[in-house]
Amino acid sequence: MSSLSSDSIETLRGALRGQVLLPADAGYDEARQIWNAMIDRRPAVIVRCQGCADVRHAVTFARDAGLKIAVRGGGHNIAGSAICDGGLVIDLSPMKSVRVEPSTQRAYVEPGAKLGDFDHEAQAFGLATPLGINSTTGVAGLTLGGGFGWLSRRFGMTVDNLVAADVVTADGTMLRASANEHDDLFWAIRGGGGNFGVVTMFEFAVHPLGPEVYGGLVVLPLSAARDALVKYREAAASMPEELTVWSVLRLAPPLPFMPASVHGTPVIVFAICYNGPLENGPAAVEPVRGFGPTCGEHLGPMPYAAWQKAFDPLLTPGERNYWKSHNLAEIPDGLIDALTAAIGTLPSPQCEIFFGMIGGATMRVAPDATAYPNRDALYVMNVHGRWTEPADDARCIGWARDFFEASAPYALGSVYVNFLTEEEHGRVAAAYGPNMERLIAVKTRYDPHNLFNCNQNIRPAAGA
Repeated sequence: MSSLSSDSIETLRGALRGQVLLPADAGYDEARQIWNAMIDRRPAVIVRCQGCADVRHAVTFARDAGLKIAVRGGGHNIAGSAICDGGLVIDLSPMKSVRVEPSTQRAYVEPGAKLGDFDHEAQAFGLATPLGINSTTGVAGLTLGGGFGWLSRRFGMTVDNLVAADVVTADGTMLRASANEHDDLFWAIRGGGGNFGVVTMFEFAVHPLGPEVYGGLVVLPLSAARDALVKYREAAASMPEELTVWSVLRLAPPLPFMPASVHGTPVIVFAICYNGPLENGPAAVEPVRGFGPTCGEHLGPMPYAAWQKAFDPLLTPGERNYWKSHNLAEIPDGLIDALTAAIGTLPSPQCEIFFGMIGGATMRVAPDATAYPNRDALYVMNVHGRWTEPADDARCIGWARDFFEASAPYALGSVYVNFLTEEEHGRVAAAYGPNMERLIAVKTRYDPHNLFNCNQNIRPAAGA
């Protein structure tokens, strides 16, 4: 910070509509907090941008001052790349406009918007696009890493629904990236993360959906998990693409539709969203009800926007989080054995392991059509370590790593980049597979000096 003069900071303040926060300023500590409480960093400057002009000024200021740049959208990223020590944070959270055009079925979304903001606007017109499972997740980070959710089996990955984006690149230029303009950049931002610039506007295709979907939860005791998972994997191939079923293994939260005696015991939960005609919902979910003896279920029509918020209470900010993830094409017996053993040794009541089902439309796109390449993944498995006290760090992280290693023989070897922790830069090549060489070429063109490196970094070619 000593290299930044008060004059340069005042010049920056005068150039912005937004706010500049320094460590001594009121609001600084609040602005540097993000979802994962394990991340505690102190940037030299936080620029709370109000528009594209502010973003351009912030990029230019940081580049000229030799400051590391971090870019914050929703601040939900597990790796904590939204915040850096000693550098400049481009905070996009004030930029949360969402504009929906029903006549063209397009949505224009600023990078500070969260899923709940998007759903609120889009569902007012009975429209939606595939976006995550937690309303507090940021649209920007989710999209740039690929993005998937309850609608992906029917409508594809989030990036498959991205039509165009405005991007501020390392030289401070604002470019429009689409299939017809800077198509190499457009290809790269569809899964390549924040490596290529700062997106200031996303344009999405949206689809008629809702306002209600059919679904909910079916909960079985852990003793039934083996048979239930065998039936789950067998049913997957015949499930309609309007039906998405995730499986979650954890200690039962105190849900009102389950007996109190079940609360806090190990369970397998099948989370269900059927987005076809409501009248077909009961028949569509009936096979899931036959996976085994239930200890509770809650099924029926519900607003899509409400279902998107259903898991928010389990994913509140301020807890310590550590994830490990694999992509899977199947759920073999050996994996089920390792899984049930891991759930028998949960280190905290908040820890869980889930299989996020995708497949369907996500598999009908060529691996090289977007930077996100993992079109053979039917499930994205995440080991979600979550706890409260720093004293439990070693135990909870160790549990997640142990199951990650035990499950590795059954995985594809690839990984969803948004689920990588800050220590997993070595798995970036696994996230991008055959697309890595092309991503390096695009990075070298648009960010040859690696200004945008506070991310799962794709380094430009040597000598650029």
